[in-house]
Amino acid sequence: MELSSLHNIGRALADKLKIAGIDSPEQLKWAGSEKVFIKLAAIDENVCINQLYALEGAVQGIRWHELDKSRMKELTEFYNMLKKSI
Repeated sequence: MELSSLHNIGRALADKLKIAGIDSPEQLKWAGSEKVFIKLAAIDENVCINQLYALEGAVQGIRWHELDKSRMKELTEFYNMLKKSI
C-alpha cells in the first residue's frame, strides 16, 4: 500500500515522508503522528499544523476534519511546544 492511499496524504506529503524515512503506511502508524512530524520538521522548516493534523488523521484512518476535539487540542499544544524549541 502506498502512503498516498491514506486519508489526508497527497503526493507532496508522501514524498516528504519518504525523504524523512517513512516508506509505508505501517511505518507511519507504528511511529505515530508526533514522532513523524518531528522527522518532517527536521527536513522541512515550513511544516505546518495542518500537516500534523493530516498525519494524525492518516494514523486513525479518518479525514483530519473528523479528529476528536481533545486530540486536536493535544496536537496543537505539541505543535506550539515544538515550534518554540526550533
